Amino acid sequence: MKNDLTLPKVSAANAWIRQFDSAITTKPSAATTDNPLQGLSFAAKDNIDVAGIPTTAACPDFAFTPDDHATVISRLLAAGALLKGKTNLDQFACGLNGSRSPYGPVPNAFNPAYVSGGSSSGSAFVVATGQVDFSLGTDTAGSGRVPAGLNNIVGLKPSKGLISTHGVLPAARSVDAVSIFARDVPTAWRAFESARGHDPKDPYSRKIVLKRSRIPAKFKVGIPAIPEWYGDTLAPLEFKKAIAQIEAMGGQVVEIDYAPLLSAATLLYESALISERLEALAEFFRDHPDSVIDPVYQLLSPGAKHSAVDVFRAMTQLKAIGQQVDQLWSGIDVLMVPTAPTHYRIDDMLADPIELNRRLGHYTNFVNLLDYAAIAVPSSIRPDGLPFGVTFIAPAGSDWQLSELGLRYHQKTGLCLGVSDTPVDTTASLPLPKDGRPYVQVAVVGAHLSGMPLNGQLQERGAELVKTTTTSDAYRFYALANTTPPKPGLVRVKNGEGAAIAIEIWRMPEEAYGSFVALIPSPLGIGQIETADGTMVQGFLCEQEGLNGATDITHFKGWRSYLASLNS
Repeated sequence: MKNDLTLPKVSAANAWIRQFDSAITTKPSAATTDNPLQGLSFAAKDNIDVAGIPTTAACPDFAFTPDDHATVISRLLAAGALLKGKTNLDQFACGLNGSRSPYGPVPNAFNPAYVSGGSSSGSAFVVATGQVDFSLGTDTAGSGRVPAGLNNIVGLKPSKGLISTHGVLPAARSVDAVSIFARDVPTAWRAFESARGHDPKDPYSRKIVLKRSRIPAKFKVGIPAIPEWYGDTLAPLEFKKAIAQIEAMGGQVVEIDYAPLLSAATLLYESALISERLEALAEFFRDHPDSVIDPVYQLLSPGAKHSAVDVFRAMTQLKAIGQQVDQLWSGIDVLMVPTAPTHYRIDDMLADPIELNRRLGHYTNFVNLLDYAAIAVPSSIRPDGLPFGVTFIAPAGSDWQLSELGLRYHQKTGLCLGVSDTPVDTTASLPLPKDGRPYVQVAVVGAHLSGMPLNGQLQERGAELVKTTTTSDAYRFYALANTTPPKPGLVRVKNGEGAAIAIEIWRMPEEAYGSFVALIPSPLGIGQIETADGTMVQGFLCEQEGLNGATDITHFKGWRSYLASLNS
């Protein structure tokens, strides 16, 4: 029979396991373009290695002192962020409530009688209370989202493999993801962009090209047809408000059958997949059972009883569920769920630690198992003063799309950040993600402009609009004769003998550029075009012989203006 460890009295200080005497940094104080996180401070969950600082995983007898930083720590420090300390967690990152620690339960930032959510409880608390700008958590079953939802902050749960887990104590190595907490989406995204990148030291690191297009202005949002609230009467009212808000943003709500997703979720703890959670801890559990908090021991120790055959059967079952739920995405663009179905008091959680913890994962456990990305964002404050949040979910690689949607949603709420009186910045935007691929900038002047008949040739090749501008004043502009669809011709002349013609500059992946150029018919071709600021970009030019029968439309200074004149 396991012994339960005595937990210290709850206090806000329990959010910190260790606050450093001075912040750890590898950068000079002067800001440069190489320091995108300059001026930002962060904390790390105490299952993430910091060189020279013990990693405890909330188990003192397990503690060890690493010689090297985890990859994610090194990257954030290299980007100029300051590491201020390490944070409390549910022991061995096992739990979604934040009360399973010998250092004491972490309180909710809005009401200390309630749980903070876990296992990244301390990381959420220090962000919500403004002690750091962002923090690192880990997310296997929802630990990077539930604490965000319960504390009125953002929880960015990346696609698996985008942020290295080298130097992170595994919970379930094939399912783990390093997550980021911040009070707003732009800060979380800045940290994510500095942290992500392939790492050969991480066996599960992946090279994923992120989608760089926004979710359409009119989009379909899946929601559970029959939500589960476990008796909470306030949460369903807040979710109705969330649905109304997403509809006002252009979302068409589609009720989905949540049962297949819930079936996948149950496999994490109620099948042989639980065995993976002992992969890094089996010997410690065997040799030091009294060092492990009782609920953690109860949950993880059965993993030692399963055979390899059991594990592969569970893996096949998960794949079968994955095939079933893949059909879901043909009918929706994004899934929106409550981040957590309810709030629980700390004393109630300690009295019933297994069941109440399980309930907190109702809307989170399936996400990593099915290889989805997710972002938890604040939605409202309930009448009882506790936060309510929603989570947007989509397949791997949709991290930017979800974050951009989450930013716009957060801005519509009118909420303040964390427990502060600072309102969310309604003017902020999210830069496109870096993807490391070479690109070509292409200037278009006619049928390839946004909304024009041939614009699809650009979008089919993954091109993105960079900006709308003009050429220099060294161009004449013509409406060509006998072209379908109608096309203009741009011709270079001496400076001052032409006009500045309206153009759009698009950014196209280099590997798609050749197939695009192959579509261009004579007398048009690709050459160098001088823009208004003197920059030279690839763009459409016309041969002189193509001007036979053409109409000089230079005075319209653009194709749209010319077409408008025809309509009028």
